[in-house]
Amino acid sequence: MPDLPIPDVLGLLDDVPDPLRVLMTLGLLLLLVILRFDAERFNAAEYDDIDRWGRPPSLLRRLAWYTLGIGGILLVLQVHPNPAGELYLGLGDRLGAVILGLAYGAIGAAIAVGIALYRYHYVRFPATRLYPAKITNAIATAFLDEAIFRGILFGFLLGTGMDANAANLIQAIVYALATRLGAPGRPWYMLVTSLLIGLAGGWLTATTGGIGAAFLGHSITRIAIFLTT
Repeated sequence: MPDLPIPDVLGLLDDVPDPLRVLMTLGLLLLLVILRFDAERFNAAEYDDIDRWGRPPSLLRRLAWYTLGIGGILLVLQVHPNPAGELYLGLGDRLGAVILGLAYGAIGAAIAVGIALYRYHYVRFPATRLYPAKITNAIATAFLDEAIFRGILFGFLLGTGMDANAANLIQAIVYALATRLGAPGRPWYMLVTSLLIGLAGGWLTATTGGIGAAFLGHSITRIAIFLTT
């Protein structure tokens, strides 16, 4: 039986004009934002916990959420004509990313301890068996959040000629809404924390020219929140 040629699907994009590729990226962005809104259904991000009926989170649904999110971001990298320059999907200034990211992470860890003291009046460390899955969820969520909101969405907003501060505020508000931490029964301080994460990540992205610093600091903050609460 003769070998069938495998079409180079991504190679077909070479003939697609840049404006159309930007519109395709915008469509992917909308799908990624919807995916973030639906994190609860996938038991991912802030919802990687026992549900109201006492059932443990589904590993398969979490993996599906990570796969769809990372796959969408990889598509954006292939489709958009300049993802690193216009959408900040890169590390940016490496030294600045490390220094500012660690500083952000230290502040985020301090806030996590403050949340624990406010809510429980002491720092309560989780069972060791939970560490691998929870830390993986924290890092994967931080990557998706930074790539989607501080990378693609922030880049699109700035591409309209909008003021950087206004663009940062808009993407942070959309991010805070996407986490659905403002829903009834959710603690108000977690909503405030997500808004601060969005604002800090946007500022760092604009300063360093990439999402590296925001991703590093966000990951440390999420891990610290898991460890202390």
